[in-house]
Amino acid sequence: MIRAILWVIGAVLLGGIVHLSTVLAMPRTAQQDAYSRLAPLTPVNVVVPLADPTANSAIMPFMDPAFAEAVCRYDLTAGSLKLMTPVSQAYTSVTFYTNKSVAYYAINDRAAGRRTIELDLMTPEQHAQVPEEEDVTAADRLIIESPSKMGLIVLRALAPEPGLMPMARRALAGAKCNVEAPQ
Repeated sequence: MIRAILWVIGAVLLGGIVHLSTVLAMPRTAQQDAYSRLAPLTPVNVVVPLADPTANSAIMPFMDPAFAEAVCRYDLTAGSLKLMTPVSQAYTSVTFYTNKSVAYYAINDRAAGRRTIELDLMTPEQHAQVPEEEDVTAADRLIIESPSKMGLIVLRALAPEPGLMPMARRALAGAKCNVEAPQ
C-alpha cells in the first residue's frame, strides 16, 4: 500500500515539474509573439495604424474593438526616439514592450496631463550621454529607458461609441516616432 502511495506522489511531483517547466519555457519558445507578427507589416520607427479586429481575424490576440490601435516598431541603434502623440477626447494610452513582449512602461493621457504625450525613448547608455540642462526639469522632458534596443510601442485611443471611431483614428494618425541623431 505504501509503495503505491509513493508511486502516486512521485507521479504527481514529476507531472508538476513538467507542467511548471513547460509554462515557464513557453514565452521563450513561442514563434508568433507580437514583435514577430508585426515585423512584416510595419517599418521601423514609423507609426502604423492597425486594422480593426473582426471575429475571424485580428493581427494580435485580445484586441478590443472599442479601441483604435497603432504601433511603432522601434530600433534604438541609430539613436534615441522621440514619440509624440496627440490625445483623443475619450482616452489614450501608450505602452512600451521589448522585442520579447515584456511590457516595461505605460502612460495614459491623464498621467501625461497635456493634450499631447511627448517623451524620449533611449537605452541606458544613450541616457547617460544626455547633457544635464539646468533650465529643463524632469517634468518638462519625460525620458524612458528601454531595456532592449528593439521593441514595440502600442498606442490605443478609445472610441466610447462606434460612431466616434473616426475621431479615435484621427488622434492616432497624428502620432510620430522619429529617431533623433546622437548628440
